[in-house]
Amino acid sequence: MRERILVTGGAGFIGSHLCRRLVEEGKEVLCADNLFTGSKENIRPLLGCGNFEFLRHDITEELYVEVDRIYNLACPASPVHYQYNPIKTVKTSVLGAMNMLGLAKRVKGRILQASTSEVYGNPKVHPQPEAYWGSVNPIGIRSCYDEGKRLAETLFFDYHRQHGVDIKVIRIFNTYGPHMAADDGRVVSNFIVQALKGEDLTVYGEGTQTRSFCYVDDLVEGMCRMMDSREGFTGPVNLGNPGEFTMLELAEKILRLTGSKSRIVHRPLPQDDPVQRKPVIELAGKELHWRPKVSLEEGLARTIAYFQGAVKA
Repeated sequence: MRERILVTGGAGFIGSHLCRRLVEEGKEVLCADNLFTGSKENIRPLLGCGNFEFLRHDITEELYVEVDRIYNLACPASPVHYQYNPIKTVKTSVLGAMNMLGLAKRVKGRILQASTSEVYGNPKVHPQPEAYWGSVNPIGIRSCYDEGKRLAETLFFDYHRQHGVDIKVIRIFNTYGPHMAADDGRVVSNFIVQALKGEDLTVYGEGTQTRSFCYVDDLVEGMCRMMDSREGFTGPVNLGNPGEFTMLELAEKILRLTGSKSRIVHRPLPQDDPVQRKPVIELAGKELHWRPKVSLEEGLARTIAYFQGAVKA
């Protein structure tokens, strides 16, 4: 019998790429998503596949299915979406984690948690290794996501220690690529959509804050390697591209690649926006033999091509 895999948040940006990869590998894939930020368009090419099934479900409610492995990706991940209903965001991270861990415990299956670099908050250590505990504002507008994901990690390790659940935890740094939502408020999609529409590119603050951008195919490769990693290795493991760019550098690259005549304008910096974000990925290299391969230039070109088909000027 082929492996049956549950992907929560499977109709989302990253989840849809993961589902495609698993379907192509011949796995039996159950994609669960409540479609709050996910879209059926992202998984439409998979709907006719015999080894793919879509289930509309919110993981804050219990799910009774028989699976061998679980990728838990369900949670709005962009500030626009997770701040829209912050209490629901916390519920998705915390109750969702408990429900999925309960399922993993019952079926005796391996479960991977898609955590985030946001657990490091506005870091006082740069770049960020997995051993760093972070600097997070627990009462700010981003806390629903940051603290929700931190508590989900706590739950994963407590279920592992108390119940012997086979867990894997990754921390995802800024990821981009096709299937990003045009209105998700993330910097790559924002800049590309604004450039294609001829609108001003909005840079917050002076634009000197930095991010590291990982192309989605590289991330999915790392996720699959983590799921298949040796027994007893739980993580957490940083997955991201250590190439570091300022927001101004990113804006200028996108203007050049799109040929846009848009201007760069500055807006006030949002509350708790991290000044620096860059992963240390030595652990992923050692344990998973993983490094990102797609350069920012190449990844942006692919992402721009996707948005050119999705956005009308």
